[in-house]
Amino acid sequence: MLETIEIETGEAPRASVIWLHGLGADGHDFEPIVPELRLPSSAAVRFVFPHAPVRPVTINNGMRMRAWYDILQFGGGPEDEAGIRASEALTKELIKKEDVPANRVVLAGFSQGGAIALQTALRYPERLAGVLALSTYLPLAPALAKERSEANRDVPIFMAHGHYDDIIPLRRAEQSRDLLSAAGYGVEWHSYPMPHSVCADEIAAIAVFLVRILESSP
Repeated sequence: MLETIEIETGEAPRASVIWLHGLGADGHDFEPIVPELRLPSSAAVRFVFPHAPVRPVTINNGMRMRAWYDILQFGGGPEDEAGIRASEALTKELIKKEDVPANRVVLAGFSQGGAIALQTALRYPERLAGVLALSTYLPLAPALAKERSEANRDVPIFMAHGHYDDIIPLRRAEQSRDLLSAAGYGVEWHSYPMPHSVCADEIAAIAVFLVRILESSP
């Protein structure tokens, strides 16, 4: 089981947000976002920030760092399928560990973490509350049609990206959005004048999305 950092916004949380960080970061990276979301006091949520495993990363000359999977080259191309599927399995274990029903669990992630959030949520056998996919793309896209979960065919998906992202270009994220839409998923799309990062307007939109999906989940 992955090591995690946990923050609860109230007593006896009735929902969980599992938030996966990006390449080279760790679970502390998005801790500061919890107070910035300014969720209502009635929304008792447990935020779970796991640390990715440490592994060599090809684009960084094989340097070992926290990563959900290896990145073999910039700008797409061959994917580390074994690494992606291993992190999918780890994320599924995190969902099962939560003491709330699956339909009260949100999977969130930034960059690599967002890719794993999409990979896992769209294949998870029980309905989830929603997905936050930030500055990211859809991994292993050709396999989705065969592997997708019927339970999450209409899971709410929030995607956001920066106009000036030089790590994952905006067009790549738009292509992922279009693939998801063509497959029948409802994607709430946002783009902002920012690089590979998160901005204040995005955080405000995330808060609205979280409140809405958690209020609509039994």
